[in-house]
Amino acid sequence: MKTYLILSLLVLAAMRGDAAPASAAAPGTLSENKNVTPSMGVYYKPQGGLVKANPYEVSASPTRQSRLDELVMKKLQQKGIQPSAPCSEAVFLRRVYLDLIGTVPTGKEAADYLLDGNPDKRRLLVDRLLQRDEYADYWSMKWCDLLRVKAEFPINLWPNAVQAYHYWIRASLRQNMTYDKFARELLTGNGSNFRVPQVNFFRATQNKNPQGVAQVVALTFMGTRAENWPKDKLKGMAAFFSQITFKSTTEWKEEIVYYDASNTNAVMTGVFPDGTQVKFPAGRDPRAIFADWLINPKNPWFTRNIANRAWSWLLGRGIIHEPDDVRSDNPPVNPELLDYLEKELIAANYDIKQLFRVIVNSQTYQRTCLPKTKNPDVEAYFACYTLRRLEAEVMIDALNQVTGTTEKYFSPIPEPFTFIPDDQRSIALSDASITSPFMEMFGRPPRDTGLENERNNKSTTGQNLHMLNSSHVQRKIEQGKNLQYLLQSKNSIRDIANGLYLMILSRWPTEAESRSIAEYSQMGHATQREVAIDVAWALVNSAEFEYRH
Repeated sequence: MKTYLILSLLVLAAMRGDAAPASAAAPGTLSENKNVTPSMGVYYKPQGGLVKANPYEVSASPTRQSRLDELVMKKLQQKGIQPSAPCSEAVFLRRVYLDLIGTVPTGKEAADYLLDGNPDKRRLLVDRLLQRDEYADYWSMKWCDLLRVKAEFPINLWPNAVQAYHYWIRASLRQNMTYDKFARELLTGNGSNFRVPQVNFFRATQNKNPQGVAQVVALTFMGTRAENWPKDKLKGMAAFFSQITFKSTTEWKEEIVYYDASNTNAVMTGVFPDGTQVKFPAGRDPRAIFADWLINPKNPWFTRNIANRAWSWLLGRGIIHEPDDVRSDNPPVNPELLDYLEKELIAANYDIKQLFRVIVNSQTYQRTCLPKTKNPDVEAYFACYTLRRLEAEVMIDALNQVTGTTEKYFSPIPEPFTFIPDDQRSIALSDASITSPFMEMFGRPPRDTGLENERNNKSTTGQNLHMLNSSHVQRKIEQGKNLQYLLQSKNSIRDIANGLYLMILSRWPTEAESRSIAEYSQMGHATQREVAIDVAWALVNSAEFEYRH
């Protein structure tokens, strides 16, 4: 541990000491190392020198602005805030992988991208990532948080329903179902919670009376907390959900959710949140009437809510902040920008992937996280990318990927359908009741409320100590197959360091970092394996690994 701490100080000091902007990586050639598997990516040895200084940003001025960028710059100029520099190729690569598919690039993917000379490679990379299976896995995780997909207390969907619900959500994302259709199916489903998974939207509420359902609908699709509305306003919206009936069957844990036209206690007149009153025609499901109103492009809440959420997911902060606290006294910081995103989404017929393309291909998204001013509003007005820690599921998946290891999960439910294969990725877990000690420690949300802030990404002393000094992380680094692949050939310490940096940080080391590692390898009598272990440990404990940047 003493030698690791010495190296950690050397490497992290080298990281902090890099200040001058530079390109992300130097040209390289294909290595002759035939013993390393393609998933490792240790094929390339940088030629003509390493990254000389700052690997995080570039000095070149952006040459093209989109309408989105113009609106952001207009607000920054009004506030007298200077935007950050463009991010380097290495930073963009890692950032867009994490933001779009919740996954870090492999070493090979990193090397291939950094050596690609195509000037349009960023846009092409975005298109490729949006087609990958991990896209559906990662965004299913995000939507399962909002939709409270959980088998156990207090949601109590139970395993069969959770499996069916998660499968439907993931299939919808994989097929790129338009967002308006996605919302409408959730609001109007009828049938068995095992066979019509959408009806679990209504079952996954702690309060299943009409007002409780109305609050969940308002939070999920309008981004507003209806419990704070005037009582008459909430009551008027609740009327649309007064004819929902829940009926058990003889099959264990199965429940039928349906519109019951014979419900004598149902209210036959509802009031939309905009104040419009409507009478329910006989035989017409009021939920369908509400859904038609909600997904209409002229609706002042629906499109604005998801456009703001998408921006918050990718930039780390909503134009209306918090994204699930939309109210008249919490206005958007840039109304023109939010209006623009709404129009783009409507023009794309509610294709969320297209909205993601608009955002991640912008200069605004591709800025470094290093602010050029001490103005406290730099993040609020999007002058720089918001630095934030990886989600618990993403971090453990990244740690497993770079070490070549797996994770053990557990569930408190002694029922079938909770067996998890060893190679299961955390972002693909269907049930919040299936977890691990690592995810619990690192703030995975319990999925009880559907609120964005239920996830806790704040760093704690316990988390830092776990990464620095736990047998869990130690075993992954020392016994993982990836380090063994690196060591099985006659690689020099420099080659091993290059491979570790590509795998863990998606870039090559700077000259200062490379010198620090070389100096450390010459101290004492550490073997090549011990040096490689300590380098890997230092890198996974760096903010560059643990944070989106």
